[in-house]
Amino acid sequence: MIRSPQNATEWDAYYDLRYNVLRAPWGQAKGSEQTSDEAQQQHFAYFDDADELLGVGRLDQVDAQTAQIRFMAVAENQQGKGIGKAIMEEIEGISKEKGIQKIILHAREIALPFYQKRGYHLVEKSHLLFGEIQHFLMQKHL
Repeated sequence: MIRSPQNATEWDAYYDLRYNVLRAPWGQAKGSEQTSDEAQQQHFAYFDDADELLGVGRLDQVDAQTAQIRFMAVAENQQGKGIGKAIMEEIEGISKEKGIQKIILHAREIALPFYQKRGYHLVEKSHLLFGEIQHFLMQKHL
């Protein structure tokens, strides 16, 4: 099931997963997995049948026609099982309902094939995170 976290325990698990997958391996401080505008964004969490959180993603509205996917992460031992794909499909469905026409994201180099399989096109090389993780701007027209 994909939905937004609904209580303090689920929010803790949500941010812990983001931290453990996207920040901890590079020695970043706890808290670096959050931004000051979390409350204004739409959050997606994938829960299994036992209510264990296995994947997360965030949708930010850029303007009336554009949204950005951020903080996509799937628990390491669950990668390759369709969880990320399910989250992306949910995000894209919600985006279409909101009238979004284009989704952008900044993908880590290792994730380029994942997004390309979902119809995202490489626009350009973007930022270098933590001085070592190359990111690429990608987009998809809905």
